[in-house]
Amino acid sequence: MKKYPWIRTVYLYLFSMLGLVLLVIGAVQFFNLGLKAWVFTEAESQERAWSLDRPYYDAELKDISESENEGGEVCLTEDEKEDLDVWLEDYNEREDKLGDYDPITANRHRSAAMALSLMLVGLPLFLTHWMIIRKENKA
Repeated sequence: MKKYPWIRTVYLYLFSMLGLVLLVIGAVQFFNLGLKAWVFTEAESQERAWSLDRPYYDAELKDISESENEGGEVCLTEDEKEDLDVWLEDYNEREDKLGDYDPITANRHRSAAMALSLMLVGLPLFLTHWMIIRKENKA
């Protein structure tokens, strides 16, 4: 039986454990995604509500009660009307760009990509080092 330095043994067990940890983390992330998607469907509702931000109208408008004329109609200055037109154009442009964008689906895809990459890195790392350990222990 060959003698291997203790540093090599520590290295093999350490990287085998690291590969196993990466596999477990990736599997837990996939399990978490599945639970959120099919069991706890309201888990991401707050995130969906937060994603509904819209362009903010940032003009300094006077109080509506002050801008009403005698007929009860709101009177805006030309600058305020231009600011509202710019805001409306920005809003429509943003809505066109977003289209059918769903932030929850995008977040799930990001999480799935991360989980899969952890598993794809962890599996060969674990298997390679564990096979070497098993081979040396048999010898």
